Amino acid sequence: MKERKFIKIEGEFLGENTKALLERRQAAVPKGVGNNTPIFVKQAHGALLEDVDGNVFLDFAGAIGTLNAGHTPKEVVKAIQMQAEQYLHTCFHVAMYEPYIALAEKLAEVTPGAFEKKTILLNSGAEAVENAVKIARKYTGRSGIVSFTRGFHGRTLLGMSLTSKVKPYKFQMGPFAPGIYKAPYPYEFHRPKAMTKEEYAAFCLQEFKNFLLTEAAPEEIAAVIMEPVQGEGGFIVPPKAFVKGVYDLCKQHGILFIADEIQTGFARTGAWFASEHFGIAPDLITMSKSIAAGLPISAVTGRKEIMDAADPGELGGTYGGSPLGCAAALEVMKLIERDELVLRAHRIGETIKDRFEKLQKRFPIIGDVRGLGAMVAVEMIDPKTKEPAKEFTALFTKACCESGVILLSAGIYGNVIRFLVPLVITNEQLEEGLSVLEDVFHDVYSLEV
Repeated sequence: MKERKFIKIEGEFLGENTKALLERRQAAVPKGVGNNTPIFVKQAHGALLEDVDGNVFLDFAGAIGTLNAGHTPKEVVKAIQMQAEQYLHTCFHVAMYEPYIALAEKLAEVTPGAFEKKTILLNSGAEAVENAVKIARKYTGRSGIVSFTRGFHGRTLLGMSLTSKVKPYKFQMGPFAPGIYKAPYPYEFHRPKAMTKEEYAAFCLQEFKNFLLTEAAPEEIAAVIMEPVQGEGGFIVPPKAFVKGVYDLCKQHGILFIADEIQTGFARTGAWFASEHFGIAPDLITMSKSIAAGLPISAVTGRKEIMDAADPGELGGTYGGSPLGCAAALEVMKLIERDELVLRAHRIGETIKDRFEKLQKRFPIIGDVRGLGAMVAVEMIDPKTKEPAKEFTALFTKACCESGVILLSAGIYGNVIRFLVPLVITNEQLEEGLSVLEDVFHDVYSLEV
């Protein structure tokens, strides 16, 4: 292996400490809890992660988009420590605390929409989705919820019901929640060649209009929930005209528009929230992941009159909006502003896309390079059949990990490489990681052809 400045893999990839922990994991943790890598973490800072055997990795996965501000940012750690010395938990429903209010105020400020907003704080992304649906149904008096093909909204019962991918998220786990409808979602990489991009966007929007005639009456729909960029589905960026068209149809029919920004939020796409790229102001926004540098907290922010539809006691939870999570989230947002991470996301994304677009010219297995900001995807296909190159993708991500770069796949066929690099990564670290990926790509490609 080449000498690297940041990455360090010494001896066997799976060291003795890792092997011992893997045995304990096999004995104590169910197999249904999936693991993308066999790594056990000792410590992590910024974009670097050290395992229990002293190997050092560049983290291009960011805990599935949770670490836009990086691992253990010192200001966030300090804020957590200070909060922990004051109080850990009082349950906001029993004894309130100022950090909850401060975070609600800040989220009203940074989310799109020039209208009065309110926020409820929760524990996880799935819980945010569940509560957004509850609020929408309460406000509209309607029950139907529309989600989209290839969408992902969590692993709870309602989250699974809204989610489109069957395996591994839903298989043999039904029946699912009623009142859920799946509408088609654009996928420009699979756009018919005879159509221009504009024609394809118009076609997809017409399909949605037809959906409201054939599958779900608008008068019965409480909300449409959409990921502005699909995450698990493969980092699929829809046409702006489609998103704006669906949004306008919602307004026309009194349907609420819920933007699931759990993976796209907090500077990831080169904006505070991906909705901004499409010129929309969602009625409700669900947030989690990078809100607090890895602490479990989530939020639903929305129009004041909608958020106030529920009566006291109808929303909440014992641990919702934990003081530690609030303190961390407030500090994360300061870092995003101070370090201009919105601009940084643009630069990171341009660097990654440029590297793989150059590779694409030489290697036809790279079918598509896409993304917004630092939410970048590379889709692998068989050059001859155009079928998804799932096996190549799996070999590539595994070899990258063994070479010191943690990388994840996505997409319903598992053939999409997704980049969720911490936005605090240095240029030098990014270059080293991309160099490793390029070397690994050549090695795996030579074995496959």
